[in-house]
Amino acid sequence: MAKTKSPAKESKPKIAIKAALKNQPDLSTQLQDQFGFDGFKGPQEEIIESLLNGNDTFVIMPTGGGKSLCYQLPAMISEGVAIIVSPLIALMKNQVDLVRSYSSKDDVAHFLNSTLNKGQQKIVKDDLTTGKTKMLYVAPETMTKEENISFFKELKISFFAVDEAHCISEWGHDFRPEYRRLREMMDLIDEKIPVIALTATATPKVQSDIVKNLGLRKPKIFISSFNRPNLYYEIQPKINLDQTNKSIVRFIQQHKGKSGIIYTLNRKTTEELAKMLMANGIKAVAYHAGLDSKLRSDRQDQFLNEDVDVIVATIAFGMGIDKPDIRFVIHYNIPKSIENYYQETGRGGRDGMEGKCILYYSHKDVAKLEHLMRDKPLSEREVGAQLINETVAYAESSVCRRKILLHYFGENYDDKKSCGHCDNCLQPKEKIEAKDDAAIVLKIIKALGEQFPVEYTLLILAGKATPQVKMYRHEELDVFASGNDKENHFWNSLIRQMLLAGLIEKDIVEYGLLKITKAGTAFLKKPTSFKIVLNNLFEEANADDEESEQAATEAAAADEKLMLLLKDLRKKVAKEKNLPPFVIFLENSLEDMATMFPTTMTELEKISGVSKGKAMRYGKPFLDVIIKYVEENDVVRPDDFVMKSVVNRNNNKIFIIQNIDKKIPLETVAKTRDLRIDELLEEMETIVASGTKLNLDYAIDEMVDEYEQDEIMDYFKSCETSSLQVAQEELADSNFNWEQLKLMRIKFLCEYGN
Repeated sequence: MAKTKSPAKESKPKIAIKAALKNQPDLSTQLQDQFGFDGFKGPQEEIIESLLNGNDTFVIMPTGGGKSLCYQLPAMISEGVAIIVSPLIALMKNQVDLVRSYSSKDDVAHFLNSTLNKGQQKIVKDDLTTGKTKMLYVAPETMTKEENISFFKELKISFFAVDEAHCISEWGHDFRPEYRRLREMMDLIDEKIPVIALTATATPKVQSDIVKNLGLRKPKIFISSFNRPNLYYEIQPKINLDQTNKSIVRFIQQHKGKSGIIYTLNRKTTEELAKMLMANGIKAVAYHAGLDSKLRSDRQDQFLNEDVDVIVATIAFGMGIDKPDIRFVIHYNIPKSIENYYQETGRGGRDGMEGKCILYYSHKDVAKLEHLMRDKPLSEREVGAQLINETVAYAESSVCRRKILLHYFGENYDDKKSCGHCDNCLQPKEKIEAKDDAAIVLKIIKALGEQFPVEYTLLILAGKATPQVKMYRHEELDVFASGNDKENHFWNSLIRQMLLAGLIEKDIVEYGLLKITKAGTAFLKKPTSFKIVLNNLFEEANADDEESEQAATEAAAADEKLMLLLKDLRKKVAKEKNLPPFVIFLENSLEDMATMFPTTMTELEKISGVSKGKAMRYGKPFLDVIIKYVEENDVVRPDDFVMKSVVNRNNNKIFIIQNIDKKIPLETVAKTRDLRIDELLEEMETIVASGTKLNLDYAIDEMVDEYEQDEIMDYFKSCETSSLQVAQEELADSNFNWEQLKLMRIKFLCEYGN
């Protein structure tokens, strides 16, 4: 149910739009005529009535609730043009396209921002002057330009709409200082014009900031429930990148053909993830602020038109995508605030159908967010730290996720029956009685005069006499060290759940000081049963997006016993075929086999350096050995699913082939791809072992004399080892270096291995 309230504040705007609508049909008929909808959702009709009656109106409605219609319908049926302020250029285009799709005329809606050239701006202004346009979307910066203010003064304006109104509050998740000037600009244009402010996410503190900073006059306030019952929430630990990427690919392949968004912390990760998804047959594109506006627009259209299934976007850059059938939202990194998380997950399942929200949690990601705050002003750092702490508390909690989210936005949720749609409710932890412990916490908060935050309270509980504690002489309190029989983890879990239960509250304005509520005071007088669940520690969740491929995969070490069996088999097969062992399979291919335990020809083909042809020619005896080893040793295979990687080898394959075809010097090829020469040669050998021939004669002729080439080729024909170190020792008289031998072995593989 939407809550409506009207705080007393200043005089209301003088223009009642409804006066001009006397002879028009009722709103339901207008809704059907203009947009083709049979009825209003929730409080939409009441909100529209409020605006048409000339009231300043404030709407807090979750994503998917139908906020846009609350100003689009009044704009269409009112005299004049509605000016809609939006922070996202991408969202403006999307909204304008959507409005135009309901009308027979394109001039019904326009946007005016920095992406338009002078000619395009003239067309927009001409349509506004002639009264053809009913909705004009503008960026806040557009409103501040003097020439635009003068132009807007001459127009008949029906009302102002401020979308994403949380941007006006420094406590909002997307603070935009230019939003603070909107009231001033609106007054310069015409102070009598009514204003509607809209947002999907606003804590009580942000709500009061919006009313105050936008100067809303006796506004009618409509707050819809923040609950999105169709969304499923889950947190997974990000232990290492290889495991995480594999999990994501498997998840998306299980939801084949469905649309989804993956949010990341930086641009580099968006590009890498998109490439990795594409390598695994998933249609994906990256989307971030570093791309030029045309490419961003094209990629947005590709996603909306379902030419791509997955869009990988930065957290820092607002997507502004209005697509109702997004079936999953994955957070590759923890967002910087619960508001961000709520709004981004809110893009899933806007049609009321399935929407899965998965967040991968790593302590390293939290540290990075904190590091990004280091250069901000002190007040901004303190606000940012609180927002991050709230998000961490949400991620680590074992309580119903829905209850935590709704509590954050000031809404109570009865989770006694379980929401049944989050990981914590589907896999509940055992509850433990904490009645006496809750009383201890309340006594400490009271003894501290309700003047300290959670972190300080934990110091008193544990009995840690830090310099700060000694400065206040709090080590002399009777309650000092009254909780030292239990670990910090217990007390942290308890305090978070006391906040949820309303026994205590955080004073947000005072940077998180703990206060005892009326319910807390009553509990202290007469304690009752208070059961809690301990938080998730996620101790192993330490994956770092910057870690190397080696670090990401080192947890999956090759089975040494199987490796020896495979080497012996390779030697045997090589003798039968009268070929050197490395021609059968490279050393790194055997290592992959001893790590992933492929048991089918399809799985073998996914091993590094194994082409379909090579698998068919040599693979069967190797699979037989692996299958037997797995059965006899009860091996638990690391994963039946083998993900295609897009590390350097795959990223560079086409580039290397094309450049060698053009006879580009190897040093130049390596330098262009930021590779060492030995790394380039390793990649070339894997390419050749996979069945692609490379003509390296131009490079070899520069490094090795013709008669020396014959000597090395003869050696490789009869050698029984893959070791180039052994080759150097056995050919010591000729003093060949590693690069010369590696190049010649690649040539040998081209001639005899394919």
